[in-house]
Amino acid sequence: MSAPELDDFKIIKEGEAEILMHAKNEVFFNKAQVNNRDISIAVLRTFISRRKEEHETYLSRRTKSAKKAGEKDSAECTDKESYEYPAEEEKQNGECQLPCETVQEDLCVTLEENSGKNMEKNGLPALKAPRVLEALSASGLRALRYAREVDGIGQVVALDNDKASVESCQRNIRFNGSLACSKVESHLADARVYMLTHPKEFDVVDLDPYGSPSVFLDSAVQSVVDGGMLMCTATDMAVLCGGNGEACYSKYGSYPLRGKYCHEMALRILLASIESHANRYKRYIVPVLSVQMDFYIRVFVRIYTSASAMKNTPLKLSYVYQCTGCDSFHLQPVGRTISKATSTRYLPGFGPVVPQECSDCGKKYNMGGPIWSAPIHDEEWVNTILADVKFMRDRYPAYDRISAVLTTISEELPDVPLFLSLHNLCATLKCTSPSAVIFRSAVVNAGYHISGTHVNPLGMKTDAPMDVIWDIMRCWVKNHPVKAQPPEQPGSVILSKEPMLQANFARAVASLSKAQAKKVARFLPNPERHWGPKLRAGRQITSKHVSLLGPEAVNGSLGHQEVDEPDLKRQKTEHSASDTCS
Repeated sequence: MSAPELDDFKIIKEGEAEILMHAKNEVFFNKAQVNNRDISIAVLRTFISRRKEEHETYLSRRTKSAKKAGEKDSAECTDKESYEYPAEEEKQNGECQLPCETVQEDLCVTLEENSGKNMEKNGLPALKAPRVLEALSASGLRALRYAREVDGIGQVVALDNDKASVESCQRNIRFNGSLACSKVESHLADARVYMLTHPKEFDVVDLDPYGSPSVFLDSAVQSVVDGGMLMCTATDMAVLCGGNGEACYSKYGSYPLRGKYCHEMALRILLASIESHANRYKRYIVPVLSVQMDFYIRVFVRIYTSASAMKNTPLKLSYVYQCTGCDSFHLQPVGRTISKATSTRYLPGFGPVVPQECSDCGKKYNMGGPIWSAPIHDEEWVNTILADVKFMRDRYPAYDRISAVLTTISEELPDVPLFLSLHNLCATLKCTSPSAVIFRSAVVNAGYHISGTHVNPLGMKTDAPMDVIWDIMRCWVKNHPVKAQPPEQPGSVILSKEPMLQANFARAVASLSKAQAKKVARFLPNPERHWGPKLRAGRQITSKHVSLLGPEAVNGSLGHQEVDEPDLKRQKTEHSASDTCS
């Protein structure tokens, strides 16, 4: 590209990639998504490393099997080979006959099937560089960063159904030199059609749409190879967090609840939706990392194929009963199992888990879900990703933010869905709030576990049942009396009962996490004002976008003198008043 042509563009550098952005808002670019891109690169690096380890383990097993097979007769050899890859072999009672290690071998089996003539000297399949599909590429920045920053990555395919975006992406590929040109290719295509026509062809599929990913999920789960990775972002948080429950149900098949835990519930709704789409093709997901950050949620799941393992899906889903009067919530599993000797039966879950009225305050329940109630993180993956990020901190532009988030995630209780808000508990009782350390200590001293959550600085995950939590709060109020409230208030009903547990508020060693004890920052403020989602590409920037983009950005786009934010608000108010009078 010649120098005169660059006059209408500005160069944006992020990580090792550079892109050219036109002065007009023709192609979507969001600076705030640097956190998203950084954490995706960290996960992708760990995935490539883990994939290599799995392949080496598989080759080792194949070698041992071949040696044993050579020492046996042909009949025994045939029996062993039939056991090596029983894709969906089951017993009549529904129990899977495969050992646990077989799940990890799914990726390796797929590698053998897809390797074709790419064989090592010993006749075993070689590991190909992973192919990545960025289904909604826009400027192509994410694809370029993958190609330039992730070692061992193969081809990166960037798609978009907007002609201007594809032209921009191709221009940026050329601008980033020969490495980008050799690894990244851009196509004008509908991502849904492309993924449907390329089943099980990509090791990684990245979905980062402007809004909901729901329309892409069905085709995305079909495009990932066995053991591959699906990365998915959702930015329609108002829908997922209960602002529009019927819209959430129509898009994701779950009904959200408006509790303090709504952002974690959004993560679990998205995971349940992906699992539902995968199940239609005898596939299932294994989450490795689920993040709520800034204005969006982001999940990283591996996808496998197994009709037997798919039967466990109802065990991973639950409905949520949320009391309308107090902060109590309860989970109702969708399914259950009964084990007898070597057989397992899959049955619907027992219910209901709650009475018609809340046993704590006497109010009714709202019911939401189903949500993913199994773990949303893999602890080993999280620790590996965090260690990698710290080791390569200079290669992550958003190091401070993503390391803080990963540190908090690494300390979350893995098997506790949703969380409590200490301030909400105190608001229900109209009492002063104990410090987080005191409350945590009381829970630990009662024999339960408690941790923070990356979703909310004030949130607390605990395996203690709600009656224990309220007993702790009753003991606290006895030492810190509150003013008399009307008897029908939820707090009055709760406090009218005597505690069955005598809480011990002595400070416990386990009340602080390692990061808290070392005073490691876990929740960082936004790096600048107006940090958040930007305008969709193609929309005209006007003065009404000052709260979204900031006065400087709006004034620069409009080309007039700088106007202070209060002046714009005053002009808008005066304009509205004149319209009303007329």
